[in-house]
Amino acid sequence: MSSYAQKKGFGATVWDYLTTVDHKKIAILYLMAGGFFFLVGGLEALIIRIQLAVPNNDFVSAGLYNEVLTMHGTTMIFLAAMPLIFAFMNAVVPLQIGARDVAFPFLNSLGFWLFFAGGVFLNLSWFLGGAPDAGWTSYASLSMASKGHGIDFYVLGLQISGAGTLIGGINFLVTIINMRAPGMTYMRMPLFTWTVFVTSALILFAFPALTVGLFLMLFDRMFGSNFFDVANGGNTIIWEHFFWIFGHPEVYILVLPAFGIFSEIIPHFSRKRLFGYSSMVFATVLIGFLGFMVWAHHMFTVGLGPIANAIFAVATMAIAVPTGIKIFNWLLTMWGGSISFTTPMLYAVAFIPTFVAGGVTGIMNAAATADYQFHDTYFVVAHFHYVIVGGVVFALLAGTHYYWPKMFGTMLNEFLGKIAFWLFFIGFHLTFFIQHFLGLMGMPRRIWKFLPGQGLETGNLISSIGAGFMGVAVIVLLVNVIMTQVKGVKVSNDPWGDGRTIEWAIPSPPPFYNFKQTPLIRGLDAYWLEKMEGKKDLTPAEPIGDIHMPNNSIIPVIISLGLFIAAFGAMYHPDGDKAWAIPVLVIGMLITLGAMFFRSVIDDHGYHVHKEDLMDDDKGGKA
Repeated sequence: MSSYAQKKGFGATVWDYLTTVDHKKIAILYLMAGGFFFLVGGLEALIIRIQLAVPNNDFVSAGLYNEVLTMHGTTMIFLAAMPLIFAFMNAVVPLQIGARDVAFPFLNSLGFWLFFAGGVFLNLSWFLGGAPDAGWTSYASLSMASKGHGIDFYVLGLQISGAGTLIGGINFLVTIINMRAPGMTYMRMPLFTWTVFVTSALILFAFPALTVGLFLMLFDRMFGSNFFDVANGGNTIIWEHFFWIFGHPEVYILVLPAFGIFSEIIPHFSRKRLFGYSSMVFATVLIGFLGFMVWAHHMFTVGLGPIANAIFAVATMAIAVPTGIKIFNWLLTMWGGSISFTTPMLYAVAFIPTFVAGGVTGIMNAAATADYQFHDTYFVVAHFHYVIVGGVVFALLAGTHYYWPKMFGTMLNEFLGKIAFWLFFIGFHLTFFIQHFLGLMGMPRRIWKFLPGQGLETGNLISSIGAGFMGVAVIVLLVNVIMTQVKGVKVSNDPWGDGRTIEWAIPSPPPFYNFKQTPLIRGLDAYWLEKMEGKKDLTPAEPIGDIHMPNNSIIPVIISLGLFIAAFGAMYHPDGDKAWAIPVLVIGMLITLGAMFFRSVIDDHGYHVHKEDLMDDDKGGKA
């Protein structure tokens, strides 16, 4: 029996997903894990809004509120938005460039399991003495004073999870550079692939800054160093620099792939080629470049001085230019198009004014003197959510509906999708638009409760009602997913019709080898070009031949498990009564290093899908 037949013979079991190195299954793992953490972060957001719905509320205590506030931000940025972006990167990019997998399938699996291990470790803090409570930015002056192990969970969990993200970024850089199909020049790559390319470069340069900052904090808290201890010659501002040198590019690490998703959806449902492709590419690269030059606009109130503030204010305003180019190009793509208001297109159309509003308030915050008034108020909370939710989450919800048939072979219900859209859209603006005015009225952010008689009651109640709408929208989406998968109605390779890029030319879901024959790319929107010439399939760049595929491996799970175990030993070793901590640390590291050594010595050459099996697949034979 051929390897191909064996692969098709077994279902997608738990073991398949534990050991898979297939980018499409890893995309599903990212989607499931990121979706779970999105629900956790959303629940934490609802707790925040319930607490602030009325004055002097005692729904949660002050200490628990700080923990919920910290974990909401940390979970949504690191454990929900990032992995959901990686889900679409994995599901789409290899297909869009005509590759059979990513460059390093083993590392792709390792990246996911490291992220997952770090996320689980961080959330176990709820059950082991208390979650981190110094805000999602974990400023050193607060984190160094925090008692218990909450901040230690933060440091170690993000360190493990961040290693997985860094591995993923490097993997996609190499994949896009080296594995494009013949004829796919850089200026023929789809916009989503371009945004992933720039995002991967941002990950490569931004995450090491966070890694260094987390190591310094780890040494301070666990080994008695004084990097951030002012009393012993340390400097808390250094943490802010490390964090935001990572943190502002992180905004674009999230937003650029969101731009890419909308740059696929808007032309598709406008039935037009994307307007100004070249300018969109250069705007993407420019945003990535400028994203590293604006980090200190988060620190205008720190006291860096007027020269530094002026430089970063100008750089911040400059980044609006390439973003504005993109906005106009999307509008001009729709102009004169034959628009279909599908669920993905509704999110795309709603995104444009929403993100523009977030950008306008960003320019307001970029004026350093004005930022002194805005900085610690709910105005900044509103701005941040208009950018991240109005940009990134809208894109993730749009991408879920748009790429669901390609990932799973089924189509989410459009009626339920539109109900979820309107609930989420209305709920979002109810929640965050009013917060601009709460901030301008002087409501500080990060507060546990507010007093009556300050004029803040109505605005906070409206904001909390809006959060409830968003919660209902997510429930409707979950119902839609369950109903769709239970019915299991299969769709064609191009279920939306008018697919332009080559992922729509292969079956839904794709076979595990993606392309039977590597396609020849003859221009931008390669699949659309073929259809315009009356062809149903892509022009092949090679004859049908054997395909080499990598073997599955459980080793990434073992490596991640070892680090997960070791983290507990590292965290508890300073506690004098925890004699077991050092042995646990040693055991965990031995598991990780042993698995890495085993991986380095085994002879793992993968297997071949034979030409005869591929031809039988065409005839409905062994496949």
